[in-house]
Amino acid sequence: MEGQALAWVLFGVVIVILMALDLGVLDRRPAVLTLRQALARSAIWICAAGAFAAGIYLWHGSTPAAEFSAGYLVELSLSVDNLFVFLVIFGYFRVPREYQHKALFWGIIGALILRGLFIVMGVALLQSFHWIGYVFGAFLVFTGLKMAFRSDEEVNPERNFALRIFRMFARVTKEYDRDRFFVKKERLLWATPLFVVLLVVESSDLVFAVDSIPAVLAITRDPFIVYTSNIFAILGLRSMYFALAGLMPLFHHLSYGLAFVLAFVGVKMLVADIYPVPIWAALSVIAVALAVSIASSLIWPPERKKG
Repeated sequence: MEGQALAWVLFGVVIVILMALDLGVLDRRPAVLTLRQALARSAIWICAAGAFAAGIYLWHGSTPAAEFSAGYLVELSLSVDNLFVFLVIFGYFRVPREYQHKALFWGIIGALILRGLFIVMGVALLQSFHWIGYVFGAFLVFTGLKMAFRSDEEVNPERNFALRIFRMFARVTKEYDRDRFFVKKERLLWATPLFVVLLVVESSDLVFAVDSIPAVLAITRDPFIVYTSNIFAILGLRSMYFALAGLMPLFHHLSYGLAFVLAFVGVKMLVADIYPVPIWAALSVIAVALAVSIASSLIWPPERKKG
């Protein structure tokens, strides 16, 4: 128990330091990230996750390290697929590029809390009710099949349930006020469109978590591994957004790879009592599926629409 508590404390310290450097040092003033800056920061977060996996290997052995790596791969891939939704949200609300970074940062702060609650609930359910594992497994298989055969749906932020409820009770200004979330007008507190964007981003991530957290729970039931792999994946999401926003259409086959991964981990959870799939085998299958979907996207680029 003491070792586990120490691991949580060290993880918390590392995350606080990295986020403080990111927001307090690198982003003290609103600015648009260049492609080189975005790629460099994305590489830093990926290297940080790799170093964390190496630390788990040295501290607890190969199996937890492999579980973290598999969970991180799944979460990172699902996060990249969800970047398209963030792209639509920012475009719909016409968020100036220099303010998008702040909206994503505070959206991730909220995700740290909400995903932690989701993970605690998921682990508690699995420990208390064994049959919940079959429900999660079936849900992942269903989600994977749905993702594989889905049509290109138009994302409409105005349909967001949290946004509808918020607008019923709050006052929202029509224009952005720099990078502020709230302003005072006539002694009354008004929300700015940037806070509305934050609300939509946060509630969208909540929907994403419904798919991603059961996927990692299919790999491991260790709350520490599930939470840390989630957090490392979403912490690099902001930088990846600016690096990949213009390249997202190129990865048009990624959704098929993710669909296969979700269905695979769902089946893994369903057959766990009959045949526990070794974690290294699961990690290999996940890595190969994602690599093939990315490679096929680059080899066979999407056809350009005429006219």
